[in-house]
Amino acid sequence: MIDAAGFVLAGGSSTRMGRDKAMLRIGDVPLIERSLAILRESGLSAAVVGERPDLSAYGAVVFDEETGRGPLQGVCRALASSGAVLALFLSVDAPLLPPSLLEYLLRHAATTGSAVTLSSVNGFVQTFPCVLRREILPALDGELRSGKGGCFAAFRSVARAVGQALSILPVELMAQAGHVCHPAGLPPAAWFLNVNTPGDLAAAGRWLKTPIA
Repeated sequence: MIDAAGFVLAGGSSTRMGRDKAMLRIGDVPLIERSLAILRESGLSAAVVGERPDLSAYGAVVFDEETGRGPLQGVCRALASSGAVLALFLSVDAPLLPPSLLEYLLRHAATTGSAVTLSSVNGFVQTFPCVLRREILPALDGELRSGKGGCFAAFRSVARAVGQALSILPVELMAQAGHVCHPAGLPPAAWFLNVNTPGDLAAAGRWLKTPIA
């Protein structure tokens, strides 16, 4: 068993979408519920990180009441709330991620001791999902207090501070080796679709051959 906890970051302002992304639906399922299900299917506990109390209808909530500081604030709050060695983070607007990818990232982080484990697709590093070791929380808090706020830059800085490079796993290689796959047969390039606009939501529905609401 891997000592790990799962979190969905749902504290964004959704300015490009024009309405709360967490409550957008693909079929009959809101994105927040779908994201939590992805975590649970990968064998993790699942909690929401956000500032809205109504999110508790879907699962445990780590309240991130200090808005305007970006997802790094939520990441730090979640790590502080957890006693697990590892924490895996998803953003609420990534409904196409397969549970097998999360499982592989967790196994890699557990066996290698990597402080920060990420994936890449088509050569582009993806900030989320990510696996972080809880022991880096003080350094991440320092990055947050410095006002930088960007998750990827903070992850890179913290990994360097503990004498590591970021652990970045190319999804295409994992898929070719049979380590990861999508239950709906989607290609790796589709897995990281972020639902930021109505067009993105429609694209997610098309990939899953499911109506959107």
